[in-house]
Amino acid sequence: GPTRKMPLTASAMDFFQLFVPDNVLKNMVVQTNMYAKKYQERFGSDEAWIDVTLTEMKAFLGYMISTSIHHCESVLSIWSSGFYSNKSIALIMTQSRFEKILKYFHIVAFRSSQTTHGLYKIQPFLDSLQNGFDSAFRPSQAQVLHEPLIDEDPVFIATCTERELRKRKKRKFSLWVRQCSSTGFICQIYVHLKEGSGADGLDALKNKPQLHSMVAKSLCQNASGKNYIIFTGPSITSLNLFEEFEKQEIYCCGLLSTRKSDCTGLPPSMLNNSETPQSRGQYRIRMKGNMSLICWYNKGHFRFLTNAYSPVQQGVIIKRKSGEIPCPLAVEAFAAHLSYICKYDDKYSKYFISHKPNKTWQQVFWFAISIAINNAYILYKMSEAYHVTRYSRAQFGERLVKELLGLEDTSPSH
Repeated sequence: GPTRKMPLTASAMDFFQLFVPDNVLKNMVVQTNMYAKKYQERFGSDEAWIDVTLTEMKAFLGYMISTSIHHCESVLSIWSSGFYSNKSIALIMTQSRFEKILKYFHIVAFRSSQTTHGLYKIQPFLDSLQNGFDSAFRPSQAQVLHEPLIDEDPVFIATCTERELRKRKKRKFSLWVRQCSSTGFICQIYVHLKEGSGADGLDALKNKPQLHSMVAKSLCQNASGKNYIIFTGPSITSLNLFEEFEKQEIYCCGLLSTRKSDCTGLPPSMLNNSETPQSRGQYRIRMKGNMSLICWYNKGHFRFLTNAYSPVQQGVIIKRKSGEIPCPLAVEAFAAHLSYICKYDDKYSKYFISHKPNKTWQQVFWFAISIAINNAYILYKMSEAYHVTRYSRAQFGERLVKELLGLEDTSPSH
């Protein structure tokens, strides 16, 4: 849960600024102004530009965040006369001023000579965000490593051609998270860049265990020695990785797939489906030290690798039609935690910012801001302030937008 007690009067902005404080926003102001100056020295002066202020930067973020609630086709729709126009917030800043800030917006204006990392333009922000996540929240023992579902803009999906849709889905990065499975709070973000189609690029590693093993190690670098139980999907699950984690006192439970997983070191007899027909709930177990490989049958064979649960402990999977199906406790735990994450995705993925820039670092930035707002809402729901106001996720977002824009009327619309 939260590591600090927030006052009853805490606003949406207070929770958001646990992760994106004023000093981070001030840095955005400084870097944006520096980039604008550099750009104009190179390409000619821009008479319409004046240096951005902290108030304007907050308003700029507020406009972008408003697209996560109303899902307009473009953030510029706010100033239009169409269906997605928003006259209540459009008067705070002119469209031309907003577009100028958008043109020059930067988090790191200059590349240092030592920098080789592809995310150098956003890395300081991601590091600051990570510090905020670490200091504001203490996760539960059970956590999940996965790629969160990021909803595409429904308006775009409904109106675009197939070719545009295919082009849209080719992101130049993959976003992975380590997530507390009892609250949904995202504890850590890892961004893997598609560095090109070389031997180390995402294309070359996409279906290979070394990429997913590297992702898992990066996401768990702050988790050693804490006895966490990490749930993983088939692409990450492997005997070598789990044994390496066990040395760091990180325990695992993962679904295994003969097609997607690295099955090195596992007995082939457990990876082949038996010829004889089996009844639902039957399972076989092979053990090596603390590691158990479970092959469980339920209208198909499901394999699990775990060192976090005793294979002899019994559990049940409850199905609405067929009732209770017996299974090892590891299978029950895996199903419970993964179903929670699916519920989280269904609830929060539709609140990702709709703005889709072309630059990769900006795409990552808006995804990170969206995750920060979702985390802020989760902390709000666990605070005493929630019992006073009880905002829904949409109302919380509207409240945050109005506070960023400095509007006096901060009552949410119902």
